[in-house]
Amino acid sequence: MKKNNSIGVYETTLKDGTPSFRASITYCGKHIALGSFPSRKDASKVYHEAKRVLNRLSVDIESYKPSMTLPFEKFVSLINYRDKGMYIANPIYLEKKYFTYYLSKDEKLKFDIDDLFYYSSHKIMRRGSHLFVADYGSQLSVLQRYGINSYSVRGRDYRFANDDPTDLRYENIIILNRYRGVRQFAEKGFVRYKAVIHVKSNYVIGKYNSEAEAAIAYNKAADILLKNGIKKNFSVNYVEDLTPSQYADIYHRTKISDKIYGLKV
Repeated sequence: MKKNNSIGVYETTLKDGTPSFRASITYCGKHIALGSFPSRKDASKVYHEAKRVLNRLSVDIESYKPSMTLPFEKFVSLINYRDKGMYIANPIYLEKKYFTYYLSKDEKLKFDIDDLFYYSSHKIMRRGSHLFVADYGSQLSVLQRYGINSYSVRGRDYRFANDDPTDLRYENIIILNRYRGVRQFAEKGFVRYKAVIHVKSNYVIGKYNSEAEAAIAYNKAADILLKNGIKKNFSVNYVEDLTPSQYADIYHRTKISDKIYGLKV
């Protein structure tokens, strides 16, 4: 790799021999790679845009223009480094008690500062409206980190305290139902739990006083339906904080609807 005549630009070649130009800048003793570009002109433009960001406090995230060659993610990283003294490769800007993760200039998520280490090393990706990260070779939904499963429904299984779905601070996320087939509801002023299972249509398994009972009732109903020859891949619930003997006790004494026993192939 050789440096060309432009400041902050290095000329190199790809595996197929195509010329490529890498831009980089040094700020406060840190060498920051800005990306690779097909032309010397683009790489030089990125260098000068980055220099302007780092040297002018008047430049903020709202200053970004689509006409800029500097990638938006790198733009955010540079502003955060300039203002907060911490370089983070992902598009994160640190606030006093939380941080903002920019999906784009107009789309951003709020996270608790406790999640900074995780999202500093895990890039948020998007497929349609689904937000996820690559974690140990698998795709993990952003909401799964809060115990919100893929089948969960907003308003039924979880909600946001301030009604803002982009505010993912822990205090803003309220889990209503943690388990598959379990619905929280109010009855005579008390919180109760209904277990429901789907076999062509929804069947009520029963109503219970605790979330754990309802989750186990769902598992029991799934076992009965499988014994009755109904071939369906039911995803059973893993109930936390129960020993095997406690689980077995609740399983055996929990009553379920006679309709479940009557469902056959």
